[in-house]
Amino acid sequence: MRLLNAGDFSHVFEQADLKVHGKGMMALARMTTRGHPRIGLIVSKKNAKRAVDRNRFKRLVRESVRLRQDHLPSMDIVILAKRGVQDIDNETLSRQLHGMWKRLQRDAQTVSIAPPLDGVTRDT
Repeated sequence: MRLLNAGDFSHVFEQADLKVHGKGMMALARMTTRGHPRIGLIVSKKNAKRAVDRNRFKRLVRESVRLRQDHLPSMDIVILAKRGVQDIDNETLSRQLHGMWKRLQRDAQTVSIAPPLDGVTRDT
């Protein structure tokens, strides 16, 4: 599943429970009660000038999530590409992503799911 609208992205940015840095990317995550992870990708032209590089990054991230979605906790994850991501080869990028998923899994065990402050459930 993917994060598609601005509200979902804003919610993760404003209330991120976890932050994981990797070479050429960063992940922000917020725990949810959905039962499955959702991914949002941000790759700016400033950080990856060519469309082919931006699309390659997005394709590799989506494939990595597809392969590991059963092991990821229920959370909304936003992956931000950093400057220089276009210079990282596919194998290194895949290893970086695998490490990020492992760190998110490990760190998610220490985070509890807090109810929304306004009493409205946003996960439905």
